[in-house]
Amino acid sequence: MTSIMENLRQIELIVFDVDGTMTDGGMYYSDDGIALKRFDVRDGMGIVLAHKAGMKTAIITSEETEIVKQRAKTLKIDIVIQGSRNKLSSLSLLCGQLSLSPHQIAYIGDDVNDLACLQYVGFSMSPADAHDIVKEHVQYVSAFSGGHGAVRECCDMILKAKGMSITLPEQW
Repeated sequence: MTSIMENLRQIELIVFDVDGTMTDGGMYYSDDGIALKRFDVRDGMGIVLAHKAGMKTAIITSEETEIVKQRAKTLKIDIVIQGSRNKLSSLSLLCGQLSLSPHQIAYIGDDVNDLACLQYVGFSMSPADAHDIVKEHVQYVSAFSGGHGAVRECCDMILKAKGMSITLPEQW
């Protein structure tokens, strides 16, 4: 049985769920019915640092919103799969497209629709406030809640395990 550190060293792609992972899971609506989501800038910096270290990133979400598209564009996330009704199928196709094996993928998710993906990958993680069933099936439960540092912790853990810097160069 391999250790978490060994698993982290093999990661080439980090896959994020959105609601409850990149966000706190809350939905805000304006009087005009416009939906808003809250994203954490420190989580975003974790993704930026992962990119600077040569990591690939992806989002797989069952939602289909312009908000996710814009956040992914801002963070330069490599692949965005929205509207997925079978996240494992989406992840499996992604593995084939990128010529990666499951042990080269980290996945962070918070609810039962993430379970199959979490059991498929080399490193699985959930936010501290994930559903209890999910927390029982991941390799690591973050000290932080979704939308409040869990994504950053995931990125930092991978970079540290690979011996990479978790700081930015002066010019980035």
